[in-house]
Amino acid sequence: MNVIVISLITLGVIGALAAVILYFVAKKFYVYEDPRVDEVEAVLPGANCGGCGYPGCHGFADACVKADDLGKMLCPVGGAPTMEKVGAILGKTVAAAEPTVAVVRCNGTCEHRPRTNEYDGVKSCAIAHSLYGGETGCAFGCLGLGDCEAACQFDALHINPETGIPEIDEEKCTSCGACVKACPRQLIELRKKGPKSRRIYVACRNKDKGAVARKACEVACIGCSKCVKVCAFEAITVTDNLAYIDPQKCRLCRKCVAECPTGAITEVNFPPRKEAVEAASAE
Repeated sequence: MNVIVISLITLGVIGALAAVILYFVAKKFYVYEDPRVDEVEAVLPGANCGGCGYPGCHGFADACVKADDLGKMLCPVGGAPTMEKVGAILGKTVAAAEPTVAVVRCNGTCEHRPRTNEYDGVKSCAIAHSLYGGETGCAFGCLGLGDCEAACQFDALHINPETGIPEIDEEKCTSCGACVKACPRQLIELRKKGPKSRRIYVACRNKDKGAVARKACEVACIGCSKCVKVCAFEAITVTDNLAYIDPQKCRLCRKCVAECPTGAITEVNFPPRKEAVEAASAE
C-alpha cells in the first residue's frame, strides 16, 4: 500500500514540476503576433494559392502588417478592392496595381505543328518534359498533358481537346500564377490585361533558328526582326531567335501583327481590321 501511495505522490510531483517548467518555457519562447494579422486575413479571399509570393493568406497578412507600405504588396485573387480593405485596416497607402491575366505563349496546335511520334507515358507535362522533346518537332511547345489545368483552382484554364493547347477564361483568371509555375516549358506568362482587355504578345517560345523552327511549326517565330523594325515604340526585342513584346512599352498599334510573316504574334479582343471587313463584304 505504501508503495502505491509513494508512486502516486511521486507522479503528482513530477506532473506539477513538468507543468511549471512548461509554463515558464511557454512564457520564455512566446511569439507575439499582431492582432491586425487576423483582421487582414479575414478580408482576404482565403484561396491560399501562393500567387502573392507568400505561403498562404496568413503569411501574406503577416507580411502586410510588417511592411512599411503596401506599394509592392498585391493579392492577385482579391485585386484592388481587397487591397483597399487591407490598407484601411492598417492605415497604409495602397498603390494602384494594373490588372494582369495569364496568356499562353504557344499557338502550336495540331494543325500547325504535325505530330512525329506518340507519348505513351504518365500524363504529366513535368514528367514528359524531363524525358524527351515531345510528340512534335518543336521541343519548346506545349505538351498538352494538363499540368496547368490541374494547378488552376479557379476553373479558368482548360486544355482544348481539338487543339491540344490550354485556353484561359480571362473572366475567371485571378493571375494567381499557379499555372505559370506548373508549366515546365514556361509557356504561360502573366501580362497586363490591357485597356478593354486588349493584348498583343508573341505566342511562341521556340529558340531554334528560323528554318528549323518553321519546319517544326508553321506559326513559330523565326527571329526575322521584321516586327522590331516596324515598331515605333522600341517595345520588341529579339533574343536567341525569339521575339518578345514588352507589355510596358507596347502601345497596341498592331503594326507588328500585320508584319509578322508566320502569324506568331497574337492579338486579343481587338475589333476586326478594316481590310478583313472589306474582304468579307466583297465576298
